[in-house]
Amino acid sequence: MSFTPGSELGKSNLEVFAETLLALARENKNVLAVTSDSRGSGKLTPYAAAVPEQLIEVGIAEQNLVGVAAGLASAGKIVYAVSPASFLTARAFEQIKNDVCYSDRPVKLIGISAGVSYGALGSTHHAIHDIAVLRAINNITIIVPADNLETTEAIKAAAQMSHPVYIRFGKRPMPHLHPSGTVFEVGKSLQICDGKDIAFIATGETVHPALKAAEEMEQSGYSCRLVSMHTIKPLDTEAVIRAAGECHAVVTVEEHRTAGGLGEACAAILAEANMQIPFKIAGIPDEYTVTGNQLEIFAHYSLTGPGLARTAVTLLEGITKG
Repeated sequence: MSFTPGSELGKSNLEVFAETLLALARENKNVLAVTSDSRGSGKLTPYAAAVPEQLIEVGIAEQNLVGVAAGLASAGKIVYAVSPASFLTARAFEQIKNDVCYSDRPVKLIGISAGVSYGALGSTHHAIHDIAVLRAINNITIIVPADNLETTEAIKAAAQMSHPVYIRFGKRPMPHLHPSGTVFEVGKSLQICDGKDIAFIATGETVHPALKAAEEMEQSGYSCRLVSMHTIKPLDTEAVIRAAGECHAVVTVEEHRTAGGLGEACAAILAEANMQIPFKIAGIPDEYTVTGNQLEIFAHYSLTGPGLARTAVTLLEGITKG
């Protein structure tokens, strides 16, 4: 039976993370989860019940969380530091910069309920800055999985990494975007569909809306490429340049501020390569984010299939008019 991307709904990436981590912990007693009063929101309650001696709770103290994780990693433990992304990357930024990255401790920083997953709790709880601030730090890999397969493979890959890594997840069940057996490699994007008119380069939970936009545009005769850019740092430079060279326009899509994220990283690559191409960053603008659930916020900022299709068509029509 052939596989159709997005046709089947899976679990939330957060659930898959917790299940994968538990499997790793059962195989290796050196695997530890450190949480900041977030075992419930991190779906780690079954983990705590199964391997209680491999979970450390520090309470609502994100700086301590990162410091403890760095110390355990320096002692040879395989440490996953789990906390809401908004607080992990803001309150503990100095500890991430110094204790983890500068000290080169292979901590696996897990940002849960990332992007606008906390929705109605408002801007204080939205993590739409995390990619920007961590991109500015040397010596850290940044991964934003789009579906359950990317999540499973990212968590397993992180266990083998000898340098710091940050992985962020949302809370909503995600459609399967890749067939089983798809080869996942950190730093190498995955192409979901091919086309020549427009290239969508998307990351995380915005990959599925980008797929819906591509499907809608295909019905109108457009040829669309979709790239799942699961690794933001190091970025798959070759895929970005190839998309710009083979398509008429590029739209990047992210659940993040338009400043400092995937879009600006791609724009820098294209500028340095002196590639002149119609280009648009689809994300959340520089304003206090509207309040609502994740899908309502996506709709407000046109991060939906129809919204992204309108953005792409407008970009292509500008070429024709020009």
